[in-house]
Amino acid sequence: MYIEKEIQRNTVHRGRIVNVRSDIAEIHGGKHVSREVVEHPGGVCVVPIDHDNTCWCVRQFRYPFQTELLEFPAGKLDRSGEEPRACAIRELKEETGLTAGRLIDLGPMYPSPGYLDEILHLYLALDLEKGPANLDEDEYLSVEQIPIDALLAMIAENNLPDAKTMVGLFKAIQYLKHTAEDM
Repeated sequence: MYIEKEIQRNTVHRGRIVNVRSDIAEIHGGKHVSREVVEHPGGVCVVPIDHDNTCWCVRQFRYPFQTELLEFPAGKLDRSGEEPRACAIRELKEETGLTAGRLIDLGPMYPSPGYLDEILHLYLALDLEKGPANLDEDEYLSVEQIPIDALLAMIAENNLPDAKTMVGLFKAIQYLKHTAEDM
């Protein structure tokens, strides 16, 4: 196993959402190399699935890509040490107005581990109840209900490029498949 040892840490930007570092690391053989790291507090992605295998998604404009994307409800953990489960409950309610009778932990994912330290916690929300949404003041989105099969077709046709939505959907399908087999 090869380990890279941090030799020097240099924060070059402190932002509202991320910090950026330019580090020096020692690799195998004692050579020093530059490593850039984007620090992120982490987040959640919630896969809300109704009794009829319909998923609740949000469509919102994503500035880095200058386009609207279809995604599952998601959000950033508060820097104050918010627990992922509490964040999942909050984000699901804020973005869709839904509350889950059951919230199943599907595990973590690393969105882009080559330069980003974000851990994204995935959850499956079942036994859903509808209520009013409560969007953040700078958040604009629409809520859509889409059957699982339609989302899978969108992925196959390269029309659903959001990684957390793809991974969350695949993990939720596997969980539901294994739960059904155990009955």
